[in-house]
Amino acid sequence: MSISPALTKNAYAYEQVRLRIMNGELAPGQALAQSKLAAELGVSLTPMREALRRLDAEGLVTIDAHKNACVSTLTDAEARNLFTVRERLDPMAAALAAEHRTATDIEAIKAAAAAMKPLNKESTLEALGAHRDFHRAIYRASHNDVLINILDSLWDKADRYRQIALQERRDSATESKRVAAEHRQIMKAVIEGDAETAEEAMTTHVRESLGRLAIDVLANGTEQESATR
Repeated sequence: MSISPALTKNAYAYEQVRLRIMNGELAPGQALAQSKLAAELGVSLTPMREALRRLDAEGLVTIDAHKNACVSTLTDAEARNLFTVRERLDPMAAALAAEHRTATDIEAIKAAAAAMKPLNKESTLEALGAHRDFHRAIYRASHNDVLINILDSLWDKADRYRQIALQERRDSATESKRVAAEHRQIMKAVIEGDAETAEEAMTTHVRESLGRLAIDVLANGTEQESATR
């Protein structure tokens, strides 16, 4: 496997291991053979260790006191904690975005919205990522660096939970229309500078999100079945 010239070996190792975790090739709880991974990716142990440390900081990998690494497990407790924080911070970010968005932000939000497609059980990581890009465009328009960094970290951890929930959500035209309508309402409020409506619309959206569904999926003991699909 060749390394893109645009990436350092550290960044390449990070992106490749992260992708394997996200697509389920490396399952929750699986031990990571660092030498084997490094050889497969064509890098030395040093960039591999740096990549795993970065993934550990993001909560996707767990490194113990003996430097052994494994893919972090998925729990209903963490899903609930992530949801609780997002339930408060995403609406705050939407309100701030309505107050501080620029013309450039508006174009980014519109472009992200146009790239989204309804999600279903067959949706790819790219399709799921397009929905994240929309939310990222919203909270980056807040121009609050502290809040942006926190939400970037939260979404890094939440991505695997969203995948699990997507496998369990019942697909329907009604559900797709609901989600699309919520996105339009959030976008409209932010663009028009209506902070109160943006906050309310985002609150409603988060409460019906994949992150919320993931709590129920994991609490019902289906995490292992879902995580390995």
